[in-house]
Amino acid sequence: MELNLAQLQERGMITPDGPRSGVAEEFRAIKRSLITNVLEQKNDSSRPSNLIMVTSALPGEGKTFCSINLAISIAMEFDHTVLLIDADVARPSVPRQLGIEVDAGLMDVLLEPDLDVADVMLKTNIDRLTLLPSGVRHRHSTELLASKAMNKFLHEIAHRYNDRIVIFDSPPLLLTTESRALATRMGQIVMVVEGEKTTQYSLKNALRQIETCPNINLIYNKAKAFRGLENYGYYYN
Repeated sequence: MELNLAQLQERGMITPDGPRSGVAEEFRAIKRSLITNVLEQKNDSSRPSNLIMVTSALPGEGKTFCSINLAISIAMEFDHTVLLIDADVARPSVPRQLGIEVDAGLMDVLLEPDLDVADVMLKTNIDRLTLLPSGVRHRHSTELLASKAMNKFLHEIAHRYNDRIVIFDSPPLLLTTESRALATRMGQIVMVVEGEKTTQYSLKNALRQIETCPNINLIYNKAKAFRGLENYGYYYN
């Protein structure tokens, strides 16, 4: 799968050969704590720390932008491979933001026991980055994400390769039930919060949905540091 790296740069995304930028430096800082957690909790099989879900309270806060940049930034590491999964099964947006067309994916793996996940993974022209689309839409997607088939899938992708980190671009927490089903299986969750827009009420309600996760991180996104300048910043909680 060939990604148009020049086009991604124009959209403000990180690329391995791109210029040094504020966004690239922010995600270098963000990924360090996540990778440290992966290394420190490698033997925790109940919630593998290499399964990382990126979500938000509501749509439009930049979770897919953050998912893609986080995945690319981690793929630039020498010691880790990355699998980016479009788990926003109702409104998938990873392919659109990457400018690609896809077919089968996650839902197809859960629905078809004989389908090997390797058959629907898309190797990209970014070293160490692989994509897994959301696949066919299904009216019982929440139940599928909470099924034994999903448990089997998660165990396989978490443990097949020791160097793999898996990023899930999840649906918003307050509008869907799919994200809550995913959250119960994740080792780490990254919550994207849009600066000067997300209300405390929305954020607190969303955090209640994922409070059982042992590692919850917040990215404070689209924070305006100076007039006319948008800066992608972060903090951890």
